[in-house]
Amino acid sequence: MSCIQNESMLAFLKRGIGVGLSYQIYKDCQQVLTQISDNQSKAHKHLVGGIKFGLGAFNLMLSLMPPRTLKLLNIFGYSGDREVGLALLHESASENHINNILSLLTLLFYYNYIYVVFVIFKFFHARSSMLKGDFENECIFTQNEWKQVHHLCYWEFMWCHILLQDWRQAYHYANLLSQHSRWSKAIYMYSKAIILALLPSDFVKSASEDMNSLFLKVESLKIKFLGSSVPIEKFVAEKGQCYGTAIGWFTAQPLLEFIYAWSGFRVMSKKNELISSWLSIINKGEDLLQENPHKEYGTDDISLLNLLKGLCLKHLGKYSRAEYYFNRVIQKEKLLKYDHYLVPYTYYELGILHYLKGDYARATKNLDNVRNYKDYSMEARLQFRTHIALEQIAKENDLNTKCGFV
Repeated sequence: MSCIQNESMLAFLKRGIGVGLSYQIYKDCQQVLTQISDNQSKAHKHLVGGIKFGLGAFNLMLSLMPPRTLKLLNIFGYSGDREVGLALLHESASENHINNILSLLTLLFYYNYIYVVFVIFKFFHARSSMLKGDFENECIFTQNEWKQVHHLCYWEFMWCHILLQDWRQAYHYANLLSQHSRWSKAIYMYSKAIILALLPSDFVKSASEDMNSLFLKVESLKIKFLGSSVPIEKFVAEKGQCYGTAIGWFTAQPLLEFIYAWSGFRVMSKKNELISSWLSIINKGEDLLQENPHKEYGTDDISLLNLLKGLCLKHLGKYSRAEYYFNRVIQKEKLLKYDHYLVPYTYYELGILHYLKGDYARATKNLDNVRNYKDYSMEARLQFRTHIALEQIAKENDLNTKCGFV
């Protein structure tokens, strides 16, 4: 704290030298202990316990320093090993000497405050990295005590592997969630089913799972909150019944829809190569469905892919082509039989597209159209997003007016 609280580099260096001398004294004392005979005197016990406390506290604190700060502290010879620090503090706390209470208090503070905060920040750092397009993270391995944090990490890992199209690993984490987490059994079961649809038959056979059975089980796993079903669970339950009983649908279709429902395309928008990769999957599905359209779900299926195709093109900056596919969804509105959410969501995406182009009038018009629709899947979510988008446009219009641009 002495080092960090000073903003000037000169003060930082002075404090660092002072604290470094303190740390070095503990190291020197530890070296002296190796050269003197062990005895059972009280003075010797106090000395050993105090050295273990000092070195343990230094190692623990330095191991928790931010990387940039630690690089500067390395100038003064600082280095911290968390495992070594904790081991020394535990030894010091278990021995009878005048400093054992300080060791106990340090451990108590670490495990009940620092450790909790560290794990939470580690998780959100990994989550932030994912949202920036970095899908490689290891936050799950920082602790083993809180299985609930593991479940959060399993969920994030599942999504990372889905977006990277690593189906086997994605299924692995979906399966772990289904077995060990009770937060939303319906979502986990549906996740397993939609990923299983993309895995080779030999893997499915070895997993002893039946995709259709998993889809149909989702309905029975829904939970109610304050007497009402959770909207996303209601959505996947309806989809589960559809995909569990129908045949001839494009195998990636349920997953594509699920990715959209969880804003996965927005997460991938930071990496054009990923968006392009998913666009090729959508194109393949579009070709297959046009060759063999489903009699009952055909229009709904193609409209979903048109919405997702427009979304990918929008993220790739191809606004004209994206607008063309969005309009195709809207044109088929009266022919939709089940997925009535597609049209209001398409109006939203079209509104955002015009906003990105700087055409606030058309953006507002399309976003206002969302408000004309009621009683469709995930309605509250879309209304909330639409409200935020309209507020943002209104603010920018006001700003432009004040600056004399309008």
